[in-house]
Amino acid sequence: MFLKQLVSTFGVSGYEREIRNIIKEEIGKYADDVVIDDLGNLIIYKEGHGQNKKKIMASAHMDEIGFQVMNIDDKGFIRVRALGGIPVLNTVMNRVKFRNGTIGLVSSTCKSDEIKNDIKKLYIDIGAKDKEDALKYVKVGDVAAYEGELVELKNNNIAAKAIDDRIGCFILAEALKRIDKPYNDLYFVFSVQEEVGLRGATVSASRIKPEIGIAVDVTIASDYPNSGEGANKVGDGAAIKISDGSVICDEYLVEEMIKTCEDNDIKYQRDVIDAGGTDAGAINRSNFGVKSSGISVATRYVHGNNCLVNMDDVEAAIDLLSKYTNREFKFEYK
Repeated sequence: MFLKQLVSTFGVSGYEREIRNIIKEEIGKYADDVVIDDLGNLIIYKEGHGQNKKKIMASAHMDEIGFQVMNIDDKGFIRVRALGGIPVLNTVMNRVKFRNGTIGLVSSTCKSDEIKNDIKKLYIDIGAKDKEDALKYVKVGDVAAYEGELVELKNNNIAAKAIDDRIGCFILAEALKRIDKPYNDLYFVFSVQEEVGLRGATVSASRIKPEIGIAVDVTIASDYPNSGEGANKVGDGAAIKISDGSVICDEYLVEEMIKTCEDNDIKYQRDVIDAGGTDAGAINRSNFGVKSSGISVATRYVHGNNCLVNMDDVEAAIDLLSKYTNREFKFEYK
């Protein structure tokens, strides 16, 4: 199962080699050209054939949040820094796996109500006897990610670690498989280092110089206890991004996305969140400005080791992306 392979493969920000190879192997044969740039972005190009074709960049990030070793104390306990937005309190008593396969347990140096959001109060226990023993398995600079295998829940929901944004990678890959002879020039980008500042998409947008940008990512669901304010619901369809903390999406592109859903009977919802961001923010501000939009999947427990999404929403997003990128866009620069 490709999705299970995606979520289980290691790929912390800056260390995406393994997940990039998995994706390239799966969809490289559907491309007219494949490029891996110096930062590590995987760019899949498919030539358009429309008379009024546009250059479209759709981006989903390969990296997942993780931990990087800063120090190992005399007792063999490991101190780390965050690569991306780690929910510190919720990380206590979770398992992590280092890139070399070493398993560790996360605990804290203080009571839970004193942790707040300070990752310096966490440590990883790999069961080492002391520092000398720990160094046989883990070195300063090594990276780890959450453990959290994909499991099926009720009502076509799934849970796993790294849903952010391997579910976007899955959508991008599956949409590409459905596009035979596209109207527009398509650049499907599997970007790196999104979780540490949209770095991969920034570089890719500079290379591609797109006329339209689309971020494919998760968005925060607001349909469960203590989830915060918002309208996104798991199971309510593909989430058409209106705005978030990084971008205000182009009105025309949003309207066209809604038309695509309505013309093709695709279930959708309107996505507005007041924080966070996606690759759309990087594309939007590149090359003196690019019209940008986003397709998202409402997700519970984002950045945890058990993120929850609905596979009907995922299918709606795949359908939307494959049809939306095949439209004729009629806009002129002023």
